[in-house]
Amino acid sequence: MVSLEEIVTYFTDPTAVGYTPEKTLIYALLLVVAASFIFEILKKLKIKVDYKLAISVIPYVILGSILRVLQDAKTFNSYWLITPGIYVFVFGIAFTVLLFSILVERKFGIRYFKTLFVLGLFAIAFMLPLLHFVNLKGFFLVSLFYLPWLIILYKIKWNAANKFVTAAQMFDATSTYVALQYFGYYEQHVVPSLFINIFSPASFIFLKIAGIVGILLILDKFSKEEEFNIYLKLLIGILGLGTGTRDFLRLLALV
Repeated sequence: MVSLEEIVTYFTDPTAVGYTPEKTLIYALLLVVAASFIFEILKKLKIKVDYKLAISVIPYVILGSILRVLQDAKTFNSYWLITPGIYVFVFGIAFTVLLFSILVERKFGIRYFKTLFVLGLFAIAFMLPLLHFVNLKGFFLVSLFYLPWLIILYKIKWNAANKFVTAAQMFDATSTYVALQYFGYYEQHVVPSLFINIFSPASFIFLKIAGIVGILLILDKFSKEEEFNIYLKLLIGILGLGTGTRDFLRLLALV
């Protein structure tokens, strides 16, 4: 009989490589629970979910990606810098800074999102130099394949939230494609790896754009509460930006 300790170890062991369907399902369920909890916290703090909040948390998404790559590079070695621990760790940092930013706003009148954003930039400036970028070819290839998506999103008539989410997710798709196709990396996540193994790395791009556009259209049609709609899109954008930035930085550092 499998013990509770063995189950916990299976899902949290830092030495484990890759994802399994079981881990993917559990992580997805935990994400749903955490997302609901965080939304309620934001409401209690009277923080409106809008573009100001979205922009102010972007540095922490990038910070999380930097920390994850430093873990991959063996600069650090901690459970809290791999999935799922890194999500808890980075959220803890961002939430702590958010509370501090709210206090600053109440005492000095400086809007919370400004403090939150600037302190996030300082954290990036402190951690980014620990990475050593050597792959100029990877940078140009990602830029080359990603630029058309930015042009398309600029030209089409769509709301800003949908454009942000799509841009973030396609950055992930492009970085993954370049890493797999040109530099011998491999995909760890269950669903993308299934398509990539059957078809090719390019299939991930088509899978991603079809999936993300479909999800956004469904949200716009059935999600009637505007703030919750934006919140869900922010989460989807964060997931894409986080994994995309990690893949991009790994590629540049050849980690």
